[in-house]
Amino acid sequence: MADLFDSPDGEAEPAAPNRPLADRLRPQALDQVIGQQHILGPDGPLGAMLAAHSLSSLILWGPPGVGKTTIARLLAEKSDLHFVQISAIFTGVADLKKVFEAAKLHRRAGKGTLLFVDEIHRFNKAQQDGFLPYMEDGTILLIGATTENPSFELNAALLSRSQVLVLERLGLADLERLAQRAEKELGRPLPLDGPAREALLEMADGDGRTLLNLIEQAMAWKVTGKLNTDQLATRLMRRAAKYDKSGDEHYNLISALHKSVRGSDPDAALYWFSRMLEGGEDPRYLARRLVRMAIEDIGLADPQAQTHCLHAWEIYERIGSPEGELALAQAVIYLALAPKSNAGYVAYKAARKLAKQSGSAPPPKHILNAPTSLMKDQGYGAGYAYDHDAEDGFSGQNYFPEDMRRPVIYSPVERGFERELKKRLDFFTRLRLQRQGN
Repeated sequence: MADLFDSPDGEAEPAAPNRPLADRLRPQALDQVIGQQHILGPDGPLGAMLAAHSLSSLILWGPPGVGKTTIARLLAEKSDLHFVQISAIFTGVADLKKVFEAAKLHRRAGKGTLLFVDEIHRFNKAQQDGFLPYMEDGTILLIGATTENPSFELNAALLSRSQVLVLERLGLADLERLAQRAEKELGRPLPLDGPAREALLEMADGDGRTLLNLIEQAMAWKVTGKLNTDQLATRLMRRAAKYDKSGDEHYNLISALHKSVRGSDPDAALYWFSRMLEGGEDPRYLARRLVRMAIEDIGLADPQAQTHCLHAWEIYERIGSPEGELALAQAVIYLALAPKSNAGYVAYKAARKLAKQSGSAPPPKHILNAPTSLMKDQGYGAGYAYDHDAEDGFSGQNYFPEDMRRPVIYSPVERGFERELKKRLDFFTRLRLQRQGN
């Protein structure tokens, strides 16, 4: 796999010493881009497009520092297109009109325009719609970059005219090759021992640009010998994890936590719980979600699970952070190891569906009260059997609408407390059949 910032096979472009390291090591060709071979390789979508000379509009979706801007620039060079770069953060409607007018002039001169829009998800619906006619008539070939899920952030019309390509965060092996390239460029090795070097790579969190910035800092230190991990930690603030409490990563991590609890894996559940806390998530949000997990995935298999979560939430409210977060962490462990059942959840959804389908079917008259003589004459309450007067405290009467075939809505599982509920349900089912003469 080629490195993201490998030098070209031929002469390298002279680099001014005051240019940032990330700019000095910017790839000069697509085959120098590190990683992303799933889209750049011969069998990848971009590789196939370039081989067929049929590049189409693209949305590059991926985390920061994985080469979105570089790929767009190199695609323009490879396709002999005029490259224009804008950011949705700083570009207004007037700016876009100027870009489109300039693209028209280039087109008349026989040269197409590749318009690269960084943070494209920050454009509103009207602004996104503004690209459509210029994409359709070939005035521009659009490449948008986003760190957010395009399905939620971009208009359907824009997505239908583009191909979404997912870029991946850089792995440790990729980052190590990038570090070696930086050492070659700077002419000396990093002043770090093995564990400290690995810690530096982990601090980059899959972001190549961040790694090069960290390397620049480390190379500027006046040290003799090699620093260890503790010495590195005192000199560098550990980079905050990528986490947007209102963005796509928020939903990814809460999904990971929920599914880890459902999968009875306390270690994974604690990990994702901690990842969210480290990212600045509100513990109250997590407390609410834990209660939901107790209801949805444990239910009556362990009725105490809901109480345990509510108590943990109450403890957090009383003593706050960070001590209160320990109570929530213990609730995570409890839920992960509790017996699982979604029988109550399934039964509730089935009952709601049946209620919609059955419309306004009235209850059977024998279970209706008859406070007036007219209602008694209509048969309200006639034949009602008071369960406490019956043998075993159970009459076995029908409580569904008279014309409705009796459904089975709640089916408890053979786990936890629901095993006991299943015994009770089976008992009453048999007794009901006996009392109704079936």
